[in-house]
Amino acid sequence: MRRPLSKRNVLIIMAGTILMSIVSQGLPAKAMPSPLIDSAARGDLPAVQAALAAGASLEERDDNRRTALLAAVQSNHVAVARHLIEAGADVNAKDAIEDSPYLLAGARGYLDILRLTLAHGADLKSTNRYGGTALIPASERGHVETARVLIEAGVNVDHVNRLGWTALLEAIILSDGGPRHVEIVRLLIAAGANVNLADQDGITPLQHARQRRYREIAALLDAAGAH
Repeated sequence: MRRPLSKRNVLIIMAGTILMSIVSQGLPAKAMPSPLIDSAARGDLPAVQAALAAGASLEERDDNRRTALLAAVQSNHVAVARHLIEAGADVNAKDAIEDSPYLLAGARGYLDILRLTLAHGADLKSTNRYGGTALIPASERGHVETARVLIEAGVNVDHVNRLGWTALLEAIILSDGGPRHVEIVRLLIAAGANVNLADQDGITPLQHARQRRYREIAALLDAAGAH
């Protein structure tokens, strides 16, 4: 007579069945913890250096498809980001939600890291999960110096994202109309942004500014020939 399986053996069999199912379906198993990525996320430069010296790959990924560089950028760990970039880390490597070190640094206004990415091959045409360049969220969030750096780097000021918005439109629609956004609108106009490029509903930047009573922005647009 066969002895009943113990609870421990049942769990072992269940785990083995699940693992076989994952393999058979071609789905990735959970990634092993990465000392390099974990150290980068903490901003622990000596530990990052030790992991690289031990042979860790600059481009290894965690469960969210983050590289060590992206993990460092997320918490603005400048020293770690600099070390990884200078070691050859890919500044354009995207994670599962389409963030890259370059795009995230631009969106969050992390100027030191942004400048590093621009100096090491940042793809100015790359886009985030909303189909926007780094300039669009930088403009929306009022990161004046970041917007200036991206404009000077050559990012297309008239790029339209999946929402049908440009950097100029987001600097109006998603802003409070305060001094930072006024300055960003000024920068975009000076860079040649199309002041009459409307959204998907045909509403122009000037119309949006007037609807929100953003007088300074409306005045800048009006002086630039907006209608």
